[in-house]
Amino acid sequence: MRTLRGGASPVMIGRESELRRLARLASAREPAVAIIAGEPGIGKTRLVQELLATVPPETVVLIGQAEPGSLSRPYEVLLDALDGRPEVDEEQLAALADPRRSPVERLHTGLAVLAELIGDAPAVILFEDLHWADSESAALFERIADQHGPRLLLGTYRPDEVTRRQPVAGLLARLERRHTVTHVRLNRLTPVQTAALLTAATGAPAPLRAATALHLRTGGNPFFLEELLRALPGYDVEALVEQPLPWSLADVLRRQVDDLDPVSHRIVEAATVLGHRIPFDLLANVTGTGEDELITVLRDLVTRGVLVESGEDEFAFRHALVREAIGGRLLGRQRRRLHEAALDVLLNSGASDPAMVAHHACGAGRYDDMIAAARHGAALYLSIGSAYQALQLAEMGLDEVPDDPGLLSCAARAAWLAGLLDDALRHGRRWRDLAGTTTDRAESLYLLVRIAWESRDTGEMRALTQDIETLIAQLPPGADQARAMTAIAQSSYLRDELDAALLWSDHALALADEFDLPAVRLAALVEKGSTLAERPRTAAEGRKILSSLVDEAENAGEWVLAARALNVLVHGEPPTSPVEHAEILERMRVDAERAGFESLAVGTYFQGRARLAQRAGDLHAAIAALEEGREQNRGYQRSGRWADYHGVFLAGLYLEAGELGRVEQLITDLTPLPSNLPITIPGLTFHLACRLGDLPRAEAALDDVIAVVREQTWRSGEHAHDLISAAIELGLPADRLDLMGAELLDANVWDAHRTLIDAQLAEAHGRHAEALAGYLSITDAHILGPETRGTVRVHAARCLLAADRRVEATEQLAAAATLLAGWGGWRVTELDQVRARLGITPVDAAPAISGPAALTPREREVAVLISDGLTNTELARRLYISPKTAAVHVSNILRKLGVSSRTEVRDLVARR
Repeated sequence: MRTLRGGASPVMIGRESELRRLARLASAREPAVAIIAGEPGIGKTRLVQELLATVPPETVVLIGQAEPGSLSRPYEVLLDALDGRPEVDEEQLAALADPRRSPVERLHTGLAVLAELIGDAPAVILFEDLHWADSESAALFERIADQHGPRLLLGTYRPDEVTRRQPVAGLLARLERRHTVTHVRLNRLTPVQTAALLTAATGAPAPLRAATALHLRTGGNPFFLEELLRALPGYDVEALVEQPLPWSLADVLRRQVDDLDPVSHRIVEAATVLGHRIPFDLLANVTGTGEDELITVLRDLVTRGVLVESGEDEFAFRHALVREAIGGRLLGRQRRRLHEAALDVLLNSGASDPAMVAHHACGAGRYDDMIAAARHGAALYLSIGSAYQALQLAEMGLDEVPDDPGLLSCAARAAWLAGLLDDALRHGRRWRDLAGTTTDRAESLYLLVRIAWESRDTGEMRALTQDIETLIAQLPPGADQARAMTAIAQSSYLRDELDAALLWSDHALALADEFDLPAVRLAALVEKGSTLAERPRTAAEGRKILSSLVDEAENAGEWVLAARALNVLVHGEPPTSPVEHAEILERMRVDAERAGFESLAVGTYFQGRARLAQRAGDLHAAIAALEEGREQNRGYQRSGRWADYHGVFLAGLYLEAGELGRVEQLITDLTPLPSNLPITIPGLTFHLACRLGDLPRAEAALDDVIAVVREQTWRSGEHAHDLISAAIELGLPADRLDLMGAELLDANVWDAHRTLIDAQLAEAHGRHAEALAGYLSITDAHILGPETRGTVRVHAARCLLAADRRVEATEQLAAAATLLAGWGGWRVTELDQVRARLGITPVDAAPAISGPAALTPREREVAVLISDGLTNTELARRLYISPKTAAVHVSNILRKLGVSSRTEVRDLVARR
């Protein structure tokens, strides 16, 4: 039996949904037919290989492959599948291959062989490369599809190689009429999937630029990518970009054009030099070919699959590696002459594509023309949001004039927008060091501050800020001084020095008004509005400033400023209207895309979608948005704050959902990253330990949390609520809870969060009336998400229940159930516990034992000791158990009783 080919990557990339569809068919134990289509090397065989790894061991697997020339060999595919199977009767095989027998007799012989092999067992039958299959094999495939039993019939083929004359064409049409056929079409890998494949094959994240270049080089074809990796072992991914094609792969690719006539050869060779896009008129002028003759040649090349028509009067090679393989045969003089001819045509026609002009000027050795095109093109591409293309052109020019401030400026800005922080830093520093004007120096420092922040390098930010202050002292009042002031305002804002940020932005605004500097005014307003939005008491003023400047920034083409302002509006205090919130997010994405601002257009956009889902109370959708955003970064080697941009937020949502194993994995993924905020790992570790009931680990992590928080200049009420809720569930002592409340809050957190924390601590101390008043005052606080407002009502119901106000408690629980309808995890568990105490259960819930009756004998013993005031350490000593086990018992008791403190346990025990 034929075995399937493998690939260089240890895991299959980008075919997960297709695999799930086929696996469902294979496990259904019903007859099913699936056809897998795709170009050569796209991964059809690998997909089947992964499918076969999922089927039970008793499944009969038969794999046959058609070969070129099979059309003249009847039943070639079945014979290939049966090869090497000793259980097949030799006489039947002879009858199947006997040309003297009638076609019907041979067909029934083939069906009989299969029936005896498979019997009643589940089976997967694969016919590979049906485009080469003979008519008898096609007829057999059709008849197998008519058979009953738990079998999956699979066929693979290449659509571009099917003509009406081939048996497979009629087969596909008849199958559609007679059966429900599952069609699986495999497309080329996306750039993200290409990076993921490189990561899987090499064991290390792929640099963004190398992954992009290899995607362009291979066209996203997995076979081509794996052949490069296999043929060039030992090269890192960046070196692989420049390595020549392995001979075996180049030979395979060149076979597509080996039989062309001389004229067609000359035209296809010229096309390899013209670039990724081949305009018809340019190709005609360079080759001196008439329109009719060129149309004929191009039609033939398209039919062969060498070229595709990529646009109006524009062509491209179907695979970039085909272009590379053919072009590799040209002499250097040939290539140079073709570049010269193309450049002359472009310059004489006043071509509008500077990238094409620069490409041919470089190839022709005309470097003055190349530098001019690079300068013009880099600025042009930056203005239209094509940051990566701008960077490529700027760096092409810098190869010849490395000290050009204009090109360095474009390269630094483009690299920053594209998320290539290391390149942005390298170009930005050189731009600053070579700045010939104070304008260049101010602009370069402004950008370097932003790059340092995104790199999580606060020391560099402080040093740069001092440089800017020195520069301001040297400058006269005017545009350069005002721009430098906005740079300090930005640095102060990003480092949470909010008073300084307001001071410097106001200085810049004063100069902008005095000297009529609209661009500086917009930049300063963004810094001021963003700063004001950070503080609850000035947030409304900040949002008003940002909202009012967006239209002006967009009209001025200041897309980065517009996107930054909208980003603050998205992630700050949410609008009252979900529709308005969604519109702001989409507007931010559009403006970020126009600027080429990759981090806002992609990374921050997905976080915005998660925030929207949170505000709608949909935990599943929030997690899905972040997982999709994280998938966009999978396989890329990133630095700074973009290294795992969604990881912390996603870990928080997993904690909400109770997906604790996933949280543990995320902590493992995040820990080695040098760019984490200091609170990240201790905070997640503490929260996870609490949810796991691991008291020693939680105690140790809490010490780390407190130490880190004391060094921070900011506090988060949302973060404080999450951690204190987890600590209360674990049963931390009251003094530790009070310490957390004191350290995790400051004067700048939202009042609703402060009230919530105070109420939680009061409830934990058994002061139910005080806690109830706090909860009731924030049940409709807009700054709190629906999941938090739901928890507020659950806790209010607990306090009401403690006062035996059961009717009011029931009302609070009804409101909480609505708010938490799309949520899950610990918040819903708390809701269900209090419902159970009131005798309320969800409509679809099974009857459950709750309250004291739910306690085990050991837990009832512990509950009595808790009511006597014993600590966990004293419990452990009394019961001869470890303190960790005692903590677990306490946590289980609190959960089953639906209470949050030891005092409430004592009250319940006393009532009984």
